[in-house]
Amino acid sequence: TKRHCLRFTTVLATTLLSATAACLDVGFYDRTCPTAETIVQQTVAAAFRNNSGVAPALIRMHFHDCFVRGCDGSVLIDTVGNLTAEKDAPPNNPSLRFFDVVDRAKASLEAQCPGVVSCADVLAFAARDSVVLSGGLGYQVPAGRRDGRISNDTEALNNLPPPFFNATELADRFASKNLSIEDLVVLSGAHTIGVSHCSGFAGPTDLNGPVDRLYNFSSPDGIDPTLSKAYAFLLKSICPANTSQFFPNTTVFMDLITPERFDNKYYVGLTNNLGLFKSDVALLTNATMKALVDSFVRSEATFRTKFARSMIKMGQIEVLTGTQGEIRRNCRVINPVSATDDVVLARPSGFTGVAAS
Repeated sequence: TKRHCLRFTTVLATTLLSATAACLDVGFYDRTCPTAETIVQQTVAAAFRNNSGVAPALIRMHFHDCFVRGCDGSVLIDTVGNLTAEKDAPPNNPSLRFFDVVDRAKASLEAQCPGVVSCADVLAFAARDSVVLSGGLGYQVPAGRRDGRISNDTEALNNLPPPFFNATELADRFASKNLSIEDLVVLSGAHTIGVSHCSGFAGPTDLNGPVDRLYNFSSPDGIDPTLSKAYAFLLKSICPANTSQFFPNTTVFMDLITPERFDNKYYVGLTNNLGLFKSDVALLTNATMKALVDSFVRSEATFRTKFARSMIKMGQIEVLTGTQGEIRRNCRVINPVSATDDVVLARPSGFTGVAAS
């Protein structure tokens, strides 16, 4: 096996620093569940054949998992009572979907190797398989993640980069997760596949900031001048004013050129004023970021290779390993500590699996 270790430094007090190394291994399940990655791949492939939207959804889900409490499967936990989980926070609901694909993969794994493969690893494998199924480059996924027991909607709001962030805000948010400016620009390339709800660019998605580029931008016609006028006209035809209120499920492709193909056309579109989000356009406002965008326009091979590397790096954010966390039996629910926990689960006020909002 090939071991991957990243060192994270956490501030414990104003002056006290503690460094811990998190190690994951390629081939982690070779002995304990040799068919683990095959089972996940087959499950994802079957779902992809039915709906190609599965691929961008699972890549996005892995990203959203890793940015909140690290890659610990916390985004998969269901809300219980009045304790709202990550998946129901505005950045995740309704944009995250196909949780059932993870459920099916996990159920197959539990039948084959009960209590062995973590939900966090299932999601990391599924994201890799999704990249490959869409035409991207395959890569080995270091595994050995353990599942967290806390999922909190407020933490999702505070950690996930919103679509209205500028270049500085994006760089700071990624740096806080040990990701570089190059990782930021590379991982933004995931927008080469998948869709966005109109609320991501034509109305406020939450109370944290404005996202409207079509109707209420501070320009004479209300349209963001960094957006192609023809593209803005197309988007307006799909997302009329107040669409988010009356038709909240309306979506548009994030890459207008090749919306279902994992390639470099996201960057090509970006340099032709076809970036959908403010956060996409922000990549052109910083010299270092723009140079990277231009390099990916020139070389799709470079982008594909670097994307695989950045996905591996992202997949190691603040992971739980060893005896930390647990191996969740059902990815939607934390494991009961004892038989009496079934009673506790019926009383949300006493449930410790999801932190209070």
